[in-house]
Amino acid sequence: MRLEITCDDRLGICQDVLQILRDQEIDLRGIEVDPRGKIFLNFPELAFEDFSYLMPQIRRIPNVKDVKTIPYMPFEREHFEFSLLLSTLPDPVLSIDSKGQIDIINDAGVQLLAGNNEQLKGELINQYIHGFSILRWLDKEPKEPTYEAILIGQSEYHAQLLPIWVTAEDGGETFAGAVITCKTEPITATWQRGDNQSAFGGILTEHASIKRVLKDAQRMAELDAPLLIEGETGSGKELLAKACHCASARFEKPFLAINCAALPDNVAESELFGHGEGSLSHQSARKTGVLEQAAGGTVLLDSVGEMSISLQAKLLRFLEDGVFRRIGEEQEVSVDVRVICTAQDQLYALVEQGKFREDLYYRLNVLSLNLPPLRERGADVLLLAEHFINQACKTLGRSQVKLGRATREKLRRYQWPGNVRQLENTMFRSVSMLEGDVLEPGDVRLPELKQSDEPLAIDMDDLSLDDAVRQFEANILKRLYPSFPSTRQLAKRLGLSHTAVANKLRDYGIGKQRKRK
Repeated sequence: MRLEITCDDRLGICQDVLQILRDQEIDLRGIEVDPRGKIFLNFPELAFEDFSYLMPQIRRIPNVKDVKTIPYMPFEREHFEFSLLLSTLPDPVLSIDSKGQIDIINDAGVQLLAGNNEQLKGELINQYIHGFSILRWLDKEPKEPTYEAILIGQSEYHAQLLPIWVTAEDGGETFAGAVITCKTEPITATWQRGDNQSAFGGILTEHASIKRVLKDAQRMAELDAPLLIEGETGSGKELLAKACHCASARFEKPFLAINCAALPDNVAESELFGHGEGSLSHQSARKTGVLEQAAGGTVLLDSVGEMSISLQAKLLRFLEDGVFRRIGEEQEVSVDVRVICTAQDQLYALVEQGKFREDLYYRLNVLSLNLPPLRERGADVLLLAEHFINQACKTLGRSQVKLGRATREKLRRYQWPGNVRQLENTMFRSVSMLEGDVLEPGDVRLPELKQSDEPLAIDMDDLSLDDAVRQFEANILKRLYPSFPSTRQLAKRLGLSHTAVANKLRDYGIGKQRKRK
């Protein structure tokens, strides 16, 4: 039940009204005071006799002119007007408090964030919007609005952020959060020659170490010297190499890749340098190699550490002189290409083992980048997971899928030995098999990363102190190795140099099976 009381302004008139409600033990749900001479009350429905007693009591209050029932409170009308206005806006609009928690969101915003209104309320906005740190912006208590490019899933949007300041009666102001409006049309960046921002825009990250790598890569992209990119399998080395090519002056020329680990030595040489007519067999035709096919562009040598010593020598000569000979021919061929190489772990460890030419290593390592594994990039796991989920939904033509809260925690805790590639495959498989619209922990199947069963305790019988120390050291490395597939990360965990750990793993025969894969 709602009442409208018309009255003249008088000190204490509200207290008189409230006293009558207390005397009749009426539970007041809401009260609004209009300075123009209106008091609005909201309380539960009353029996006819109780209501008949209440109305005269209020009318007898001094300065009260009239009392009548009304269908709704002014605030209720404003609330429904506001909700209707928000729901009809085509652009996603949401309001967040000063801590970054979602307070109000319209239908377009709910659809964009792939949730429902009740689930999203109270959630931190940084779980859904990336590319710009809204929480850091809120911490500064900004006075002026800002316009930023943000990432939601795999799409980029223009967002207007309007700070909310509440003014008190004494004139003081309190920061209360912000309203965010997203333009529904994503920004589509076109790659142009030398356009660093566009070329590297496809690499999603919020992690400081990756941002530093990208900053260095943007400068190196403009150079013609060989580039070495190191990192674990699946960490995104080829994606980074392609971005460097697209940001360079060679953008309009070919970008060709050859996997040195996947081809036998003679095949790899033919693929890279080509061969003359009849050189491989009486009927073999003349073939142009990848270096010639990519003339003016970029050649990516993937897993260059797997290249044979003899082929390394031929590659070294090409890097030094810019010329090579096709198999079975004497004529030298000169081409202008940039060479980018990738390697797992540190290539210099293979130099120390005599498996890679030292002179070639220093020729390739003019410029170098190192991509950290996904397990060291905790901030990127959920960002990339949502990106891959969106890709999978579009590929499969199904409704949008959301990550459940417990699933987010599961993804954050996992070590991801296969890095970004493993995460992408996992998300696609999970979305493909999902019947609902929310991925719960049971929907995401991940192989268990078991610790080594090798005991740390050793039997000292018939062992010298030196042998006992070596066995104990080997047991520690066997125990830790499965959780730290990167020797660099394992070295950091143990407080040793990368070279020292690589040598110990080699001496104890740890990890050889994994490296042969």
